[in-house]
Amino acid sequence: MNSHSPEQGRLLIALARNAIASEFEQPGAELPHPDWLNEPGAAFVTLTQQGELRGCIGSLEALRALADDVQSNARAAAFKDPRFPPLSRDELAGTRVEVSILSPAEPMRFGSEADALAQLRPGIDGVIFEHGWHRATFLPQVWEQLPDARQFMANLKRKAGLAADFWADNVRLSRYQVEKFKE
Repeated sequence: MNSHSPEQGRLLIALARNAIASEFEQPGAELPHPDWLNEPGAAFVTLTQQGELRGCIGSLEALRALADDVQSNARAAAFKDPRFPPLSRDELAGTRVEVSILSPAEPMRFGSEADALAQLRPGIDGVIFEHGWHRATFLPQVWEQLPDARQFMANLKRKAGLAADFWADNVRLSRYQVEKFKE
């Protein structure tokens, strides 16, 4: 995974914030657009208020330029996360922006749920859970709230629309890491 500098992280956060502000017709500062922003990238944008989640939307695969991915996911996190009402203009100043750049996901190999849980690295791995049309992911940051692998997986299965104790032989798990930049 390409490592991004703190300056690059600040630019990604500014891109995300400007994308949200532009929806309120609040032009942001003119930002530079170095070449690395045109390279394919997958990013999640997380919005928080007083430390509480206010929106989180992202991409699991690098299918578009990193700049486009960050801006699109910032707008989606602010206005289209189904768990929250659209962000209001008054909320923007009190909202913190976090951008996570994802490494490519790697499929995991395991013989059982216990085997899969034993392979997970709390605080390091983001996890994608898939079974049929059920799919969900937790960023590595979720380990801060759910440090126990069994509890982490149970909540991830619920997020995918399944029972916390669900397991089947054809469950697919992938893991990835992130570079995280926070305001």
